[in-house]
Amino acid sequence: MEYSASYQLGSGDVQALPPEAAAGIAMFAGGMFLFLMVFAIAMYIYMALCFMKIAQKTNTPNGWFAWIPILNVILMLQIAKRPLWWLILFLIPIVNLVIMIIVYVDIIKAVGKPAWLVILLFIPIANIILPGYLAFSKSEGTASAAAASPQG
Repeated sequence: MEYSASYQLGSGDVQALPPEAAAGIAMFAGGMFLFLMVFAIAMYIYMALCFMKIAQKTNTPNGWFAWIPILNVILMLQIAKRPLWWLILFLIPIVNLVIMIIVYVDIIKAVGKPAWLVILLFIPIANIILPGYLAFSKSEGTASAAAASPQG
């Protein structure tokens, strides 16, 4: 029994890609990779700054946790005043989406904004703007501000 190791694609000969085209494709792929890496780093810095500022607004200790990958989720749980064991729930697919929504609602309330803003998480560009809005806008009626202001 003999096996043949030659395969043909279609009826014509397979031609090699010219070296100039291969170099162009490699340059394009490298440029796209570089662009995406710069964009990802910029988004990480933006989100870390936003959560650091939100931690300051809510008087949550250890705002620098925003810069470290797993600790930033712990910071979000601290801002939302949720137990730390919820970190395990972030590791379960589908459940993590529900938990993220609950945590974001609590963060939005902690900053003193209406809870319906969580809907913006589902709108593509708005979900990037929302953390900046929560971090850099003025708080409206947070619990700490209400306790500090005398009414009478």
